[in-house]
Amino acid sequence: MAMKEREAISSSGWLAIVLGLGSLVVAVYAVAQVRHHQQDPLPYVIAGGALFLLGVIVLRGNVVVGPNEARVLTFFGKYAGTVKTQGLRWANPFTIKREMSLRAKNFETAKIKVNDVDGNPIEIGAVIVWRVIDTAQAAFDVENVISFVQVQSEAAVRNLAMHHPYDSHDDAVMSLRGQSEAVATQLRKEVHERIRPAGVDDLDARIAHLAYAPEIA
Repeated sequence: MAMKEREAISSSGWLAIVLGLGSLVVAVYAVAQVRHHQQDPLPYVIAGGALFLLGVIVLRGNVVVGPNEARVLTFFGKYAGTVKTQGLRWANPFTIKREMSLRAKNFETAKIKVNDVDGNPIEIGAVIVWRVIDTAQAAFDVENVISFVQVQSEAAVRNLAMHHPYDSHDDAVMSLRGQSEAVATQLRKEVHERIRPAGVDDLDARIAHLAYAPEIA
């Protein structure tokens, strides 16, 4: 079953900083009182240790979320939501907070050698622009989202090239060289269908390299 992103429970982290640091200060003060109460130091030791532990736990929940970033939270192996609100945030301190970039990314596929629909060997490559839109799918439905996008994009380019001629004298036939805008539209559709299950959306896809293979060029 595909994962679906949901918002995690979080709040401003500034109050947590005040409470956490306050607990640490009071813990140090409590431990310092041990030398003044040597006849019965145990309550101060216990109080100091408990406050120190509380302070560490509270501070551990803080996380800084930058622009176009998110934190994917897991709690004992279960997805606990995603924090997208920018700034200093506080969430369950017992969760693992995985960083996820929401920025647009681009890459150029390798120059793929393939036969077009007429059987002519050609070289083709494309530039793909994409970004994560569902952090849960990107984090848990694929092993490595960047590698997944690259492999699926190259598969889409290969499939596109195999179903169209490199060139055509018939305007009714869509060729790779002659109808660049139509080819780009179809390529983007192909890429979208292949990468969307990973929580990724394609922002643009265009042919960047197109030529006959060296043996017939």
